[in-house]
Amino acid sequence: MIESLLLVSSICIDAFVASMAYGSNKIKIPIISSIVISIVGSVILGISLFIGGLIKDFLPGTLPITLSFSILMVLGIYRLFESLFKTYIQKHLNKEKSFSFRLFDFNFILQVYADETKADLDKSKELSVKESLYLAIALSFDSLAVGFGSSLAGSAYIQTILLCFLIGFLAVIVGSFIGKKLVEKSNINLSWLSGVILMVLAISKII
Repeated sequence: MIESLLLVSSICIDAFVASMAYGSNKIKIPIISSIVISIVGSVILGISLFIGGLIKDFLPGTLPITLSFSILMVLGIYRLFESLFKTYIQKHLNKEKSFSFRLFDFNFILQVYADETKADLDKSKELSVKESLYLAIALSFDSLAVGFGSSLAGSAYIQTILLCFLIGFLAVIVGSFIGKKLVEKSNINLSWLSGVILMVLAISKII
C-alpha cells in the first residue's frame, strides 16, 4: 500500500501543480475534464504496469529488480532537474506557431509539457474535454517509465491504478481550488519532490 502511494504521489504531483497554475490564471477545469485527466493518467499507468509485468517474467534472476532500481533512480534524478529541461523546451519551441488539434501533435504536447496552461488553446478560460486530453498526455510522460520500472520488481496493479485515478482526480480539484485563492499567478515547481519520492521508491526495491 505504501509503495503504491509513493508511486502514485510521484505521478500526481504534476497534476496538482498544473491545476494550481490553471486556478491562479483563472482557467476553469470542469469536473468532466478533471475526470478525463484522471482516466487518461490511470490508463497510461496501467498499460506501463502491464507491459513491465509481462517483460519481468522473461528476465533472469535479480535482473528485474536491478532494472527497476535503475529506471526509478534515473527518473528521480531527472525530476530533480526537470525545471531546467522545461525552460529549454520553452525557449526552443516556436511560441508563435498556431496549433490545430491533431491527435498526435507532438510539438503541441511538448509545449503543454513545458507550460501546462498552454493546453487552453482557444483562450476560453475553461479547459474543454479535448484540451484536457492534451494536458493529460503531457502529464503522463513520466508515468510510462515510472509504471514500467516499478512493475519490474512487482506492484499491486489494480490497487495502484485505482489510487492513481482517485488521487489524480483530487489533485486536480484541490490544486485548482488552491490556485484560485492565490492573489498572484502560481509558478510553483515541485518536480524536485517527485524526484525525491522516486529515489526513495527505487531504494525500496532493493532493500
